[in-house]
Amino acid sequence: MDKTTYYRGVRMLPYDLIKELVLASLGVLLVVVVLAAALSSPDVPSLTIARWSHEDPVDFVTTATAELSGTSDSAQYGPPYNHADGAVQHLWFLHPQEWAGVHFSLDAAQQFVMQPLQQAAPDSATQSALATFNSADDAQRSAWFDAYSTALTNATTENEQVSVAAGDYGPLPVMMNRLLGLAQSGALDGVLLVNGNFYETDYTKPLLYIGDGGYFGTLADQQHLTGSQWGMMNETGRYPGQTWLWLFTMWYQVAPFDRDSGFLGVNAANADLAIVVLMAGLSAVLVLVPFIPGLRDIPRWIPVHRLIWRQYYAELRSGRDPSA
Repeated sequence: MDKTTYYRGVRMLPYDLIKELVLASLGVLLVVVVLAAALSSPDVPSLTIARWSHEDPVDFVTTATAELSGTSDSAQYGPPYNHADGAVQHLWFLHPQEWAGVHFSLDAAQQFVMQPLQQAAPDSATQSALATFNSADDAQRSAWFDAYSTALTNATTENEQVSVAAGDYGPLPVMMNRLLGLAQSGALDGVLLVNGNFYETDYTKPLLYIGDGGYFGTLADQQHLTGSQWGMMNETGRYPGQTWLWLFTMWYQVAPFDRDSGFLGVNAANADLAIVVLMAGLSAVLVLVPFIPGLRDIPRWIPVHRLIWRQYYAELRSGRDPSA
């Protein structure tokens, strides 16, 4: 039978594949635009040091002072950034941070304050302030830091510049005001990204710098991303985001991970490591279910599968072939 005979009597209509493709594409585009307008994630601007220094100059200067004095979180963190112990966690015989050691060497005072001022602020006033700071002994620097840090708690901002009450702060006001200018111009973001490679893609230093400040925590709280808010979302304001992370964030809300109880050596200070160990153990159990006696028999003891496949078992009992 030829094609003409086969289709004889079948009503035919003209068909335009190009026209259908265009109409289908327009329809999909319309649906995408409507859904994007109604359900899209918020377009949150990128957080940079420049933005931080413009929106909260006092917090930036306070953080920069802490970096220079060695009292910031990054300066006292420990491995993998330095040899301090401010954030070193261990559980029982597990000391992974210490085992890994320092592999991203960070000197907060030099890399976050001194080097940017030396490289990007060649004016005489800044160089004179740096010379005065370098020539001072530890006791004198400590006195300057204490006085300036206390004054910053009552600092005021005018035209995005920081002003403090008169006092003996040594060269710190000159250094910090110049560093604030570098940050607001965007130069500090660029200086911290320089790593000697062709592509500057290592954002570790800017992220650590921003994370040391209070401004970062304020933004996280506004976007419901803090630990107490279970915030581990990619789409900051929309459900579902990275929902698989709820299982990790959940543990931070319950004992003993949320307090210093010391139960089995677990407390809030080593909660990160303890939760990683717990999740690794639970994941191992999940993978090994077929090999664990008793656990692998639960489906036979609780025959939920028979409820799901009830039609199959009914036909099997009636003598019919379910595969038919």
